[in-house]
Amino acid sequence: MTSPTAANDTSIDGLVDMVRYPICDLDSEAGRELVASCRRQLDQDGCVVLKRFVPDDALARLESETERLSPQAHYNQIETNPYNSDGDPSLPGSHPRNRFDDRTNGFVAGDRIGSDTIIRQVYQHHDFQRFIASVVGMKEMHQYADPLADLVVNVLREGCQHPWHYDTNEFIVTMMTRQSHGGGRFEYVPGIRSPEGESFAEVEKVLDGDRSRIKALDLEPGDLQVFFGRYSLHRVTPVRGDRERHTVIFAYAKEPGFIGRPERAQRIFGRMAPIHEKLLKEGMQRSDSLAD
Repeated sequence: MTSPTAANDTSIDGLVDMVRYPICDLDSEAGRELVASCRRQLDQDGCVVLKRFVPDDALARLESETERLSPQAHYNQIETNPYNSDGDPSLPGSHPRNRFDDRTNGFVAGDRIGSDTIIRQVYQHHDFQRFIASVVGMKEMHQYADPLADLVVNVLREGCQHPWHYDTNEFIVTMMTRQSHGGGRFEYVPGIRSPEGESFAEVEKVLDGDRSRIKALDLEPGDLQVFFGRYSLHRVTPVRGDRERHTVIFAYAKEPGFIGRPERAQRIFGRMAPIHEKLLKEGMQRSDSLAD
């Protein structure tokens, strides 16, 4: 079962390579094998990439769309730790909570992405949602209720990077629509933390330059990625060249009404939505005790 808002479905014919990825026929033998293959990869390292998920003709349309949206990105340059939080003076300077790095990138917020856009049509489509839910092993999946972070375009221009961090929601779905001329490489450390613990010592090793657990992906336009980013430390390396890197982020949650922390919205989008301001006044509770 997926979110009731999926009732606003429109056709995604031609937007997905249905021959390689029969997401609209998951009960078929090919559909079942697709889901099983994705689950095997996720079980292995918390990440699966479906190469050329979008056919070339649709990819050109998607790239044009994110190019049109990209000027609306809010850019910010801040010093941030992996938890998007303040430091802790009671801990040593080498502790991950006190390790800050430059984050310079841009995000087009969800309330800037209209209902008529291709990416929102895909995001809201029942078959796409059912496919993602099946891959991540959820009986129910809901669209992210955060009006800023439900559907986002990440825009990285020259010099931009997203240093080591975790995602707010348990898993994330992304689709690259444009790659930069250089840099912009996705790196991650699968399953370095869990709901039971932060594994600060292991995180500190990564921040100190230990690459023994790091995996890297050279994503290409049209690739769809499903990633458990709440438990896997990850980053995007600095972009080089005058060509922007564009990635669409589709955010779903296992429970309805999921809203990101107000402070995080302020940091990433430069503003809060009314729901964030309300939560800030009333106080906010989360389903786990992880640092972000």
